Amino acid sequence: TMSPGPRAASVGPTGIVKRLKVGLESLTSYENHEGLLLCDGSDAMYEHSETWRWASGETALLNFVTVHKVVDGTITVWKDYWDMGSMTAQAPPTWLEDLASADTSWIFDASGLI
Repeated sequence: TMSPGPRAASVGPTGIVKRLKVGLESLTSYENHEGLLLCDGSDAMYEHSETWRWASGETALLNFVTVHKVVDGTITVWKDYWDMGSMTAQAPPTWLEDLASADTSWIFDASGLI
């Protein structure tokens, strides 16, 4: 199962920070593994992976394709594509529950922006 992609995008600085907190705030460590970055004007696509570690001992290696719109040096739209099944198989058992109770006020449906 793929992630929600553009249906769960974030826009603007506040939305992007809230989005990052949902994924990263509960981690004890995070590592980005560089990959392929493609840019076309204000549009950027970044194929990369990340290692997430939780205090409970679980570690997840996640493959992402991130799509950004960058205007005047600022990310204005952020969309991610990743494998939800891979994440749930590697994350702590409470991860889905924690995700369900997280602040989702940042969610913006960017489907029409593709």
